[in-house]
Amino acid sequence: MTKLFSKRSSTFMPNAISNATTVKASVLAILLTSFGVNAVHASSHREAPNITRYPTLDSSDFYMFNSYEANRSDFVTIIANYVPLQDAYGGPNYFPMDSAAKYNIHIDNNGDGMEDLTFQFDFKQMLTNDSKGTQVEVGPEGDKKLVSVPLKNTGPVTAGDNAALNFNETYTVQLITGPAKTGVMASVAASGNAATTEFVKPYDYIGDKTFTDAAGYQAYADQYNYEVAIPNCATAGRVFVGQRKDSFVVNLGETFDLVNYVPVEGDSAPGAGDANGFPSGITQDPANDDLVDKNVTTIAMEIPKSCLTSSSEEPVIGAWTTAELPQVRIQNPAATFDKPEVNGGALTQVSRLGNPLVNELVIGVADKDRFSTSKPMDDGQFIDYVTNPSLPLLLNTLFLDGVNTLAGANFTDLAPTKFPRSDLVDTFLRGFPGVNRPTVFADGQTEVVASEMLRLNTGIDAAAAADQNTLGVIAGDLAGFPNGRRPGDDVVDVALRVVMGGLCYDIPLPAGDTNLGYCVPEDAQVGNQPFTDGAPISASDFDESFPYLKTPLAGSPN
Repeated sequence: MTKLFSKRSSTFMPNAISNATTVKASVLAILLTSFGVNAVHASSHREAPNITRYPTLDSSDFYMFNSYEANRSDFVTIIANYVPLQDAYGGPNYFPMDSAAKYNIHIDNNGDGMEDLTFQFDFKQMLTNDSKGTQVEVGPEGDKKLVSVPLKNTGPVTAGDNAALNFNETYTVQLITGPAKTGVMASVAASGNAATTEFVKPYDYIGDKTFTDAAGYQAYADQYNYEVAIPNCATAGRVFVGQRKDSFVVNLGETFDLVNYVPVEGDSAPGAGDANGFPSGITQDPANDDLVDKNVTTIAMEIPKSCLTSSSEEPVIGAWTTAELPQVRIQNPAATFDKPEVNGGALTQVSRLGNPLVNELVIGVADKDRFSTSKPMDDGQFIDYVTNPSLPLLLNTLFLDGVNTLAGANFTDLAPTKFPRSDLVDTFLRGFPGVNRPTVFADGQTEVVASEMLRLNTGIDAAAAADQNTLGVIAGDLAGFPNGRRPGDDVVDVALRVVMGGLCYDIPLPAGDTNLGYCVPEDAQVGNQPFTDGAPISASDFDESFPYLKTPLAGSPN
């Protein structure tokens, strides 16, 4: 087993990408001398005690990346997924959004940990016939009763013909410039028609008797992929809100059952099928994905880069998504479709997501709900969870004896031993120089405010889908994770490796292998190993055009 646990393994030396990503010269010059990778991005399905009670407000995944659709290189795509773990057959009411909530995408473009732009989504639900719903006459001639039907559709639905829908859902989008609570608000409208500010959310894919097949459903949903005029933005953007196939891949059940598998690659290379990796280690298998049969509700926007950045001198933006509810919700004892409850009081944040998996695996249970309701600028309160993370200690407790037995080794500690974890401080709270840390500030600010969010350098060109490496930057793909997050980035595997000390080893950069200076191999005895959850993902699992996520699964395939 000396090969597996040698100082230099293949973990951080994957095959180079055939077409190298182009990077602006000024960015590359800094990158070559100071570089790092983000850790612990994955998925946030039911990540905190309180949010489990509000599934319609639970943000499951958040993505932000330079668009790689052909001829869209001047745009950034932002995707916020909500309502996780949707079973496609979950009728008869399926998965509408909360009409009392506000769903937000926040942008910080000057590194102060506060939003400078917020796109706020507000949903409305309607039944046909003035909220009475579709009605039919029931009974014998002369004594028929007009009765509302129990289903949300009464027949087939196609592109251009949704007359059979008994239920409709629409939304508006507001751009708030400045603080979300007090900034200037203006409506996002249909491109070329400023009077159209209300958009349609397509009905969920309830089955093939209603929509014929997946192609029929996608044609129906495509009607609601809008080109929009964004206030103060000279170029039109795009927006889509609707059900998609869950974009995340993770060995969810086995992971949270005290990591009920050996989280090291069992093959000599992912997918090799030769069992020449770690003894009893997990191997890549789509069957390991517990979300393979799940859908999700997607809020997606494509926005011109120039409308997101603060200036041409600062290409880095940070972003996160939140959902808010009025502070008071009183149940109506005689509930109706229009008034199931009465909501009042100030809007109160109940969920938050920037770098996913932070709340599941970094923040302690006692503070998970506090994190969900906090703002990035206040993240100093969670610093101990970052500088002294408990996950590596847990993995050490679970696997130290087993690793030593299986590998014939004599490791004293699988967890990194150098504290505080300055590598994770930069990972979560500041970004990395030359990659995703802001450098241009206003109002006398001299450095980025420590704050947890997903950061993207809009000055690093996108890689085409065929050229993307699932391990992103640590595999030489400078356009990928941690420079934002694309749907096909295998962030779970990257997260496991970095949390277990991957940054203590040399990182392959265009100018050669480089140690970042946070720590050295002796500080992380197994930090160079191919940690994995065994659930593979790649750009080929997604579309190559906006909104990128696949057609959802049908509730009934018959």
